[in-house]
Amino acid sequence: MAVRRFIPYPDKRLRMVCAPVESISDNVTAIWQDMLDSMYAMPGVGLGANQIGESMRLAVVDCSDTHDQPVRLANPKVLHASAKMREHEEGSPNLPGVWAKIERPRAVTVEYLDESGTMVERDFVGLWATSVQHQIDHLNGKMFFDHLGPVKRKMLLAKAAKLAKRKG
Repeated sequence: MAVRRFIPYPDKRLRMVCAPVESISDNVTAIWQDMLDSMYAMPGVGLGANQIGESMRLAVVDCSDTHDQPVRLANPKVLHASAKMREHEEGSPNLPGVWAKIERPRAVTVEYLDESGTMVERDFVGLWATSVQHQIDHLNGKMFFDHLGPVKRKMLLAKAAKLAKRKG
């Protein structure tokens, strides 16, 4: 399909809650494919639809070493999160050049519609769990730096603005 352009932060579309998907249509399948193409080109391990300008509750993740195990999720929802936490350095193509260590549950059980339109319940662990939670945050209008305290968040956004100014 196509590698799509990432919406730059602070575009307001990144802060909006995405609309639920009613069914898995050809349009949804095409958007998922564009998302996968864009994610692999980045390269990254996950993407929410609003990151490429589509305000739909669609996400893709692929944390495999071989980048050939994509999971397509529509309307993903965390049903259960482990008490054990995991720290991982996260970033976003919508705010390039900055990263932060974010702590999230190490494992989650997620309910979602898969590419066939079937409601699935699946457990994700480790990087897979981190990526799925990161994407669900995007679909809820939340960015990774929202998990930081106010001082760290302000420093990260200032650094991102400085990097963007150099590029522009």
